[in-house]
Amino acid sequence: MSEIWITLNDVPEEGQEFVFEDQDFWVKAWKNYNMEVREGAPLVSEVYVLPQGDGCLVRGRTTGSVTIACDRCTADYRHEISTEFEEFEQVAEAAGEDDSLVVRTKDGLKLNIGALLWEYFVMALPVKPLCRKDCKGLCDKCGADLNKGGCECKKDEGDPRLAVFRNLKIKN
Repeated sequence: MSEIWITLNDVPEEGQEFVFEDQDFWVKAWKNYNMEVREGAPLVSEVYVLPQGDGCLVRGRTTGSVTIACDRCTADYRHEISTEFEEFEQVAEAAGEDDSLVVRTKDGLKLNIGALLWEYFVMALPVKPLCRKDCKGLCDKCGADLNKGGCECKKDEGDPRLAVFRNLKIKN
């Protein structure tokens, strides 16, 4: 898991603003999770942390861009990242509880802001990355990029035994 820890005991009662600009954090996380993502415009996270009795309110956003490959044509393209979040994180009830980002240590309460930033970054990535909405992809025979023009491949006419059905019209 990607980790950046903030000691909540060091955060003033009125809250504190944090800015995270370390690109190594993102690069290490991409490598750790074997993601085919590269740097684009620097990813910058601005986070406001307000400590509460049993946790903290965390509000922030991450902006920038990454370079990823299109699912259809495999060309690299820049994907803009712009995500906002506002969450209340509570102290882990039981020792070793994995889903809580606030843990009690001998130094006091600590917040793993890195895990929260990572979670929202991943949710900002597209499920099916496309360089553009009308991407034509690659030819399934020769591998030519159909966005750059056609290819010389003969189009498959299908099974000749089913040719009689090509001109079939269905009436309602």
